[in-house]
Amino acid sequence: MNILIASNLKTLEQLSLILSELDDSSLANQTIKPYGSSIGSHIRHILDFYNCILSFDEGIDFTTRERDPNVETSCLAAKLYLETIVTKLKNFSYEKNANVVVKDDLGLGTVSMVYTYDAVFAQANSHTIHHYAIINYIMNGLRLSLKASRFGYNPTTEIK
Repeated sequence: MNILIASNLKTLEQLSLILSELDDSSLANQTIKPYGSSIGSHIRHILDFYNCILSFDEGIDFTTRERDPNVETSCLAAKLYLETIVTKLKNFSYEKNANVVVKDDLGLGTVSMVYTYDAVFAQANSHTIHHYAIINYIMNGLRLSLKASRFGYNPTTEIK
C-alpha cells in the first residue's frame, strides 16, 4: 500500500476512537465560541473532503462536493460514512507522480490547478489533522476528555 494512503488511513483511525467516546448531543453541540461550530460539522467536512477526492470522474472539484448533514448530528451516520471513506481509500490506487486537475475556490472564485495525487493526499492528511485540533478545542470547551492523547497533534509542530 502507498505510504500516503497508509498515513491517511492511520490519521482517520483517530475518528473511530473519538466517535466511540461521543454521543449525538455532544457531536451536534454548537455552543463553543467563537465560531459555534460542532464536532459533527468538522467530522462531516473532513469526510466530505475525502469523499470528493475518492469519487471523481475527471478531476476533483472541491466546490461541488456532497455534504451529508446527518453526519453532524448522528454518531452512527458519522461512523458509517467513515467506514465508507476508509473502504474507498483502501481500494484506491494511482500511479506515482500522476497528475489530477483540482478545482477549488480559494477566495476569489473557482480556480483549476494541477496537483499530483501525492499532493492531494498530503493535503488531505494535513487538512484532517488541522480539523482534529479544532475538534479537540471544542471537546475541551465541552469539558469532554480525550482518551486519544495525540488527537489533533501534528508531529511537524514539535520543537526538537
